[in-house]
Amino acid sequence: MARVSKKEMEAFFSREFPRANFVLEAFDEDSVTIRRKVETEDLRPGGTVSGPTMMGLADCAIYLTILREIGLVAHAATTSLNVNFLRKPVADKDILGVCKILKLGKTLAVGEVTIYSEGDDRPIAHSVGTYSIPPC
Repeated sequence: MARVSKKEMEAFFSREFPRANFVLEAFDEDSVTIRRKVETEDLRPGGTVSGPTMMGLADCAIYLTILREIGLVAHAATTSLNVNFLRKPVADKDILGVCKILKLGKTLAVGEVTIYSEGDDRPIAHSVGTYSIPPC
């Protein structure tokens, strides 16, 4: 199957996930980058971006990257997600997730995401997730 284009992906998400809170930044040859605007409700005490906010970004980035390869299959589902929080994010900056596929099989796909605060090239989190791919 041919790769899904950035325009096709944006149309799919607009239709299927109208409340999605990210922007598709880049569809590079071997990675996908998404941006999430950090809002006040995404912060936890201490003025840092909450873990669930970063986990959601990672999960979404893996989903997008897998769909780019297998086609627009809405029922692909997370089977595992591991996140390592590496440093405190900048509270007033967007977060960016850069995802690459590690393995793409017929029934399972594994992706990794490195998360950054906008403007800082030091990772704030690293995630690896596995998705179940439904039969065609």
